[in-house]
Formats: sequence, structure tokens, C-alpha cells
Amino acid sequence: MASDPELPDEIQLDLGLDDEDDEAALRHRVSRALGCSVGAVGPLHVRKRSLDARRGRVRWRLVVGLGAPPTEVGGAAVREVRLPARVVIVGAGPAGLFCAYQLARAGVASAIVERGKPVQPRRRDLKGLTRHGVVDPDSNYCFGEGGAGTYSDGKLYTRAHKRGPVRDVLEILVAHGAPSTILTDARPHIGSNVLPAVVTALRATLEGVGVVFHFGARVTDLRTEAGAAGRRVAGVALAGGREVGAELVVLAAGHSARDTLELAARAGARLAAKPFALGVRAEHPQRLVDAAQYGRFASHPRLPSASYRLAADIEGRGVFSFCMCPGGFIVPASTREGELVVNGMSLRRRDSPFACAGVVAAIEPGDWIAAGLDPVTGGIALQEAIERAAWAAGGGALRAPAVRVADFLARRTSSTLPRTSYVPGVAPADLDVVLDAGGVRVGERLRGALAVFDRQLRGYASADAILVGVETRTSCPVRMLRDPASLEAVGLAGLLPVGEGAGHAGGIVSAALDGMRAATLIAARLGASGITPAPL
Repeated sequence: MASDPELPDEIQLDLGLDDEDDEAALRHRVSRALGCSVGAVGPLHVRKRSLDARRGRVRWRLVVGLGAPPTEVGGAAVREVRLPARVVIVGAGPAGLFCAYQLARAGVASAIVERGKPVQPRRRDLKGLTRHGVVDPDSNYCFGEGGAGTYSDGKLYTRAHKRGPVRDVLEILVAHGAPSTILTDARPHIGSNVLPAVVTALRATLEGVGVVFHFGARVTDLRTEAGAAGRRVAGVALAGGREVGAELVVLAAGHSARDTLELAARAGARLAAKPFALGVRAEHPQRLVDAAQYGRFASHPRLPSASYRLAADIEGRGVFSFCMCPGGFIVPASTREGELVVNGMSLRRRDSPFACAGVVAAIEPGDWIAAGLDPVTGGIALQEAIERAAWAAGGGALRAPAVRVADFLARRTSSTLPRTSYVPGVAPADLDVVLDAGGVRVGERLRGALAVFDRQLRGYASADAILVGVETRTSCPVRMLRDPASLEAVGLAGLLPVGEGAGHAGGIVSAALDGMRAATLIAARLGASGITPAPL
């Protein structure tokens, strides 16, 4: 009898929706695919799982590893740190939290100052936003423990694999309560009802080894002192007059912390314009998206709520879907009274009857320069102008201007609007007036793309499809320049700008990786050691 062939490390399998996917069934499929006996297969584990719904056939695609699955989750452990803190981290979003975590792995003490509140009391302010239209400028969907991602979906999709160990970030999240499926899902997602507990557990780990957190601590200025090569950062000043000194400051504010950018520029940090995108949030009945994506399989119980990714080139600029939330909700993401911003979120189960996604147009610095805005900070001014116009068009109290997709394509205001997930409510409005308020023709670009999208995804312009304005905070339109080797801000020694707010990341994972990269450099600079992140 011929001996079994030498087995590979992994194999790809396609499974139908009704195929068994337990370990025994997978072992039999692997043995048939490799032409070996079942006994030769041994233990196996799923490394990656994705859903393929192309060409009218829906199936699961698995990458199965042959051999025992990894047993350790969480990478290198954090270590006890010795106070006082040598590093101040501004912001408790993913960049700030993972920076502190990586520093603690090397035994470096840090203090995190966060303008918002911890996750639990933050919930009350979100209720004030949603139910009463009250905006707390320091505690909202953008500001607070965990950053903007905590209560706005928790998607972990990333293309940032070249930036660092993505697996390490995911394992740290799993070690603190995130579902283990994020280690294998092709499009990992935690959910806005699960992520708050994960963030709380992460803080508990950091506090347990000596990392200090200051909540309700909005930074109002950067303390500087004379250095050998000019001014350098020596700490931060907080609202109320308190100061926190440090050898180094990591600026990990989110994409909506415009005041933090201003104070860094005043202190000497150099800014540069950065492209971004803005537009609206499109909402459809989830059943419509399921039918368009899954066809006759749409009602199969093993299928998740369907998502989509659409793009078109209009007038030489990209228009694309962004932050798609299947089975999700539209939420108010305003950070100031008189400005209206919306975003999307979903819970772990993604079982809302609505599907929503940003539909946004790429904006280049040349667009706002042509509109007469400042070459560097004009992107922020453009955001603000459109957000103020959206507030006015909605009538205040966070009601959002909206229009049916079909009416928008026909250049008319809707007389009625369909049911929506957006709790503060929507008001019929001319979205062209809102979107073009900053002097850039955004509305016409979106209109061109929506006509294309309706051909790409059947029913996209159906009578029940609605556009809700505005989605302007896709990323920060300004980048803080930094030295590529040290990550120090150009023009201000001792300051390390990281994450989305500094214009160097775009999402939970890439922001976390950027914070960890800064921490690794800081630890080496301070003479610490012991960081051994998990391999890629």
C-alpha cells in the first residue's frame, strides 16, 4: 500500500452553505483533496474564513491549517511600570491605548489624558445626543475612551499589514474579550455592543501594571522648553489649569480633534494638507442588499447580513462606499453644537433591518484651494461649512437633511421620506445646497456615482433608498509632519503625532499599529527593552 504523501502546511477549501464545517467533516474533505488517508491528516484549524458570493454562487472559502492551532493569544505580556510616567499620551483611542500597551511591554510608564469619559458614563452622553439632540463637545461618538470606534461599529478591516503585526493587535483584543472569530474572519468585526467591554478590560490590564488614566482631561496647550536644537515638548496643560510633565508626548487625538491640531501648530509643529473624502450616508432595507448580493440564497439561515463595496470614477475623482454597516444604524457624530455629522454603527449580530454606508467623494487640496480656502487647513474649513449647512437644513436638534436616492438623481427634494434607523429624525432637504456649501461641487460627483452604483447593485436607487447628510469625518484633512525615523513632529522635538488625528492612519487597526510603532521607538530611545510582539 502506498504511503501517504507529505502534507502541506495549509489548504484552501470551498464549502457550500449546507456543508458541514466541524473538524471531522473538514478532515475528511482535506484527506480527499490531498489524496491521503483521514488518519494522516491529524489536527487542523481554520486560519481564514471568507464568503464568496460572486457569479451567482454563494460559498464559504476556508484556509485550513494542518497541525495544532495556536494556543497562546495576546503576544508578549505587559510588565509592571515604575512611576512617575515618562511619557504622556494624549487620547485614549486605539493609537493611544496600544501605544501605552506596547510601552508597558517594555516596562515604560505612561499616563493617558483623555478629554472624554470612560465607556460607561459616556453612554449617557450618547443617549443625550440621540434622544435629546444635546451635544457634549468632550463626550460623544468621537471623543471618549476607546475613541470613535468604540460606539461606531468596531470594524477591523485593514490593508495595513506592512505597517506592523496586525495579528498582534487582533490577539490583544481577543485576550480582552473580543470574539476569537476576528482572528480568522476575512472582514473581522467586533460590534458596538461588545467593544466597550473590550476597551474597559484593556484599561484594567494597563491600570493593573501602573499605567495612569486621566479622564475629563482636555489638553489646552503643549508645555515647551528650550532644547539643544530649538523648542521641545515638556508636557501638557489641561483645562482647569493642571499640568502634566513628561519627557515625551504622544499626540494620539482622533480625526475630529481640530483644536488639538491648532494647539500643536501654535507650539511649532508643522502641518500639511491631506486628501480626504466626504459625502452622505446611504441607507437601504437590509433585505434589498441581501437579495442583490445573495440572489436565491438570500434567506439562507447561515448567511450574515450582506455588505457591499462600490466605486466609480466621476470627473477624474473617486467616489466610493465607505464604512459599510450591514444590519446597522446611522448615528449622530457631531462634536459641536450647530454642526451636523453622521456615521454608521452596527451591533455584533448585525440584525438591524437597515444597511447603511457612507457614499463619499475624494477631495484633494486643489479642490478647496480653488474655492478660496487656506491651502493647508482649508479641508477643515470645508468640513465645517458643510456641517453647518447640514445642521441648518435639518432644522436643528441633530435632525438630518435627507432625500430619496431616486429624487436626488432626478434633482428634486423628496416630498416624503422612508423609515430610517436615524433616531433624531430626518427632514427633506436639497442635499446639493448642503454638500456644495463649502464651494466644492460635491453633490454632482455623488449623483454621477449613484447612477453607476444602481447598475452595480440592483435596487440601489429604489424607492426605499435614502441619503442622509452629511458624512464628513472619514479622515483628517490635515497631516502633522513627522520625521520618518523617529516619528517626532517636524518643528517640535519630543512630540510624536500618531494615528488618525495626526493624518497617519485610517481605522482601528492601522491607528493601533501606528501607536505601537511609536512606543517601540520610544522604548528604545529611553533605554528600555523587552518588547517582543507576536509574529505576522
